[in-house]
Amino acid sequence: QVQLVESGGGLVQPGGSLRLSCAASRSISSANVMAWYRQAPGKEREEVAGGTRSGYINYADSVKGRFTFSRDNARNTVYLQMNSLKPEDTAVYFCKAGFPLQESWGQGTQVTVSS
Repeated sequence: QVQLVESGGGLVQPGGSLRLSCAASRSISSANVMAWYRQAPGKEREEVAGGTRSGYINYADSVKGRFTFSRDNARNTVYLQMNSLKPEDTAVYFCKAGFPLQESWGQGTQVTVSS
C-alpha cells in the first residue's frame, strides 16, 4: 500500500500563501487520480482539487483562481499552491491517491489562516 506524507502546512495571515506537498512512497504514475481534500472543525471532508492521470484538473468553486494543483510523477509528489488565503480555508488538508484497486490517504497537515 502506498504511503502518503503531507507537508507545508502552518499558520499564515489572511492574503498569504502556502505550498503543500504530498510525497508518495512509490510511483504515482498509475494513479487514476491524485487529490487534495480538507476538513474544517465540525464540517465534512471536502475535495479541494484533483488531477487525473490524463492531466485533467478540477477545483472546488471556493478555491478557483486562488489554488493551483500540480502533479509531478517523476518525483512521486503532488502539490497544492494556495494563494490569497482566507480564514475559511483553515482546515486539515489531506492528500488522496486513487489507484485502480486501491485508495490511500495521508495523515493530513494543518493549515490555519488567522491574523
